[in-house]
Amino acid sequence: MGQRYYLPPEKNEPPETNIYPGTGAKPKASEATEWKNTHRFPGAFIVEIRPAAGISFLFIILKRKAVRSFKTYFFMNPVISYTQYPIILAPMLGVVTPEMVAAVAEAGGLGSLPLGGLSVEASRKLIRKTRQLTSKTFAVNFFANTAPDVEKNKEATGQMLLFIQNILKKKNWAENTGFCYQFYPYQDLIDLIIEEDIRFVSFTFGVPDDECIQKLKSNGIILTGTATSVSEAVMLEKSGVDTVVAQGIEAGGHRGTFLPGALPQTGLFALVPQIADAVKIPVIASGGICDQRTMQAAFNLGAGAVQIGSYFINAEESLATDVYRNLLKRATDTATQLTRSYTGRWARGIRNNFMELIENSQLPIPDYPIQNLLTTKMRELAKQHGDAGFMNFWAGQNARYAPAKPTEAIINELIVIYKTIHAAE
Repeated sequence: MGQRYYLPPEKNEPPETNIYPGTGAKPKASEATEWKNTHRFPGAFIVEIRPAAGISFLFIILKRKAVRSFKTYFFMNPVISYTQYPIILAPMLGVVTPEMVAAVAEAGGLGSLPLGGLSVEASRKLIRKTRQLTSKTFAVNFFANTAPDVEKNKEATGQMLLFIQNILKKKNWAENTGFCYQFYPYQDLIDLIIEEDIRFVSFTFGVPDDECIQKLKSNGIILTGTATSVSEAVMLEKSGVDTVVAQGIEAGGHRGTFLPGALPQTGLFALVPQIADAVKIPVIASGGICDQRTMQAAFNLGAGAVQIGSYFINAEESLATDVYRNLLKRATDTATQLTRSYTGRWARGIRNNFMELIENSQLPIPDYPIQNLLTTKMRELAKQHGDAGFMNFWAGQNARYAPAKPTEAIINELIVIYKTIHAAE
């Protein structure tokens, strides 16, 4: 004699049809609820075979759609373990605020606080401000790149400085601007992260050194790396991370690419299933996700969670300026491009004058963060003068859909979409 029942997500009781065969009795609610809460994935049946008294075997029968979900949840999806919903606010530096992170956390998602390139003191203030707004779990993100060779970049730095100074003079914004190099290594943030009892840490631009990874993991911190190719995802898994973000070429902002060679330009539709097939850890899809169609596609392709950025840029609590918000409204599918012009690293943003000037100049671009520091003053002055041609506006290829709403409303809308997707499976 055996029992068979379906485990639907987001339900407190087994359906009426879930009965013990031959008895007409439903399974104990506590049993079904325990399975649902611990292993919530669509399209799975738990079958118990009892060949004799006191002996039983449990089998999990998966619908075709549930195979990837099974892999995600039974290999322990950390996002599900600590949050209600596998929806992550992308850590967009210069856009995301503690208020946005807290709103996403309070709703049951995972907010990511961007700390990349910041000092320990600035990072501590942001973490503590976020903690004042929520008691829920949230993530922090840092840049895992190493310091550039300043001497090697010396000639390119000098040429670029003169180029930018000429722009500022022509615009009558400033006569001269200097250059002050500074670099805050990610290693300085490790002790702070542990002291502040952060549970989730994501990183991009590389792989932290073994010492940092082991130190974080020994303190029970869940690690997420960023990959733009299968090779990067495999390397991240070998380093010991718990999850990996598959960043499609559609995504706005900086590329997480860290392996040498040509820039990977794989779209999310092709990247997610290939990474999911290559690694055992859960995959987080990032790039162009903004509605039910795109979210459902990400889960169907093998993602265990989604990370969403551009859709939140226009949130009321965002740091985006009015100029930025207006550009998003007018953005089309071809409005963005990949560029190194503003920071020295490849990033996707709305095309503008400075990108074109740098492209036409054919000047060598100094490495990150040297170029980022060189353009800082220009961007600040452009902001003061309301000149959209000389500021960076990072945005993905679906950024036009970003709604002008409070973060709470945006995340709740995404949660409804998530529930709708899983209720239909």
